[in-house]
Amino acid sequence: MRSLLCCLGLAMLLGPCLSCPRACSCSTKKNGRLLAECAYKDLQEVPMGLSSKVTILTLSANRISRLGQGAFAEVPEVQSLWLGYNQIGGVEPGAFASLVHLKNLDLSHNKMADFPWQDLRNLSGLQILKMNNNRLVGLPRDAFHSLKDLRSLWLNDNELTTLAEGTFDNLPSLSQLQLFNNPFNCSCKVFWLKKWSENTSVSVTKGGSTLCAAPGRLKGRAVTDIPDHHCIAPSAQLTYLSNLDNAVTYDGLTLTLHCSVAGSPPPEIRWKIQTSARHVEISGPNVARDGSVKQSPERFLVFKNGTMAIPKFGKEDEGIYTCLAVNDVGARDVSVNVALAGSKNPAEDLLRDDPQASHLGGGRCYKGDEMDPSGAGEKLVIVYHMPRGSKSGAEGAAPQLRLETLLLALGVSLCC
Repeated sequence: MRSLLCCLGLAMLLGPCLSCPRACSCSTKKNGRLLAECAYKDLQEVPMGLSSKVTILTLSANRISRLGQGAFAEVPEVQSLWLGYNQIGGVEPGAFASLVHLKNLDLSHNKMADFPWQDLRNLSGLQILKMNNNRLVGLPRDAFHSLKDLRSLWLNDNELTTLAEGTFDNLPSLSQLQLFNNPFNCSCKVFWLKKWSENTSVSVTKGGSTLCAAPGRLKGRAVTDIPDHHCIAPSAQLTYLSNLDNAVTYDGLTLTLHCSVAGSPPPEIRWKIQTSARHVEISGPNVARDGSVKQSPERFLVFKNGTMAIPKFGKEDEGIYTCLAVNDVGARDVSVNVALAGSKNPAEDLLRDDPQASHLGGGRCYKGDEMDPSGAGEKLVIVYHMPRGSKSGAEGAAPQLRLETLLLALGVSLCC
């Protein structure tokens, strides 16, 4: 019995070392870590039979082409995983998700065009990530956001043409970043990268290798040398007018808002309307050049020149009207809070309460890079409803507003 117990004890001690696939060489390092050396073995898949105590797994220079879900389920304790110089073109979601102790991951020199980025959310202890020399064409903005300990990130020699702003945010430990030999399209979408590299303490490969592949005028130029005047963040100025002389034309009034924007490239104009009953977003003009209105459940008229008109403005239209200017560099917005008063004029009391309030006339709000912060915030526009009995003109005048009449009143040209 004593001999049997001794044999069992010896087997328990040697078990981790003995549990090793035939193609691999397993050994215990001086620091107690178990190494499974499986490189240069012409393996086509991750071998089975690895010890659960393996902390270093080397699978470099094989012929592995795909990593399935749970490919590393046998080695949950692995801290260093070397997969470079294989033929990996596909990685299923969940392939790496269980490796919560992983600190070093090398996937360089493979054929990956995509990757299950959600797997990285569980790898909060990752310190080195090598994905260079692959075929990556893009990556999500939050791909690395959970990697608080990441020190070195290699993305060079891929097919990246752009990177979303904020890609390297929330990486407090990052000290080395490799981005060279990617065919960057140096539109203003990557202008943020220039500004980020100028202000970061991260060591980034110098611009001589991180070059623009497009557009033609910037081809061969360093990404960090994109001219400042080429990309300018938007500014927005909102002008409002609620005193059109419309009583002769129809019963009611029209609130007119005009959004003037500037920036490079020219910003797109979007509108957001928040009332007590609804939230409306309009991403572009809905009035065509010929004056026809695109089919829409809303009655807000948005023109290409940045003007919005709300015919027969009513109590239900009260709320916050926001003009949003957006280009590849960034976004700016400016808002007005529109309230509808009755036929009695409360202007004097309202203006005493709020010196910034405007009524029955024109006004403007401005937001941009040079805006005085003290003038920021929403302005209040008071719109007065014209009483039915006050309209002038013939008794039989048609109360309905024609779009052509509104266009003339706003000074909007159909050919613009």
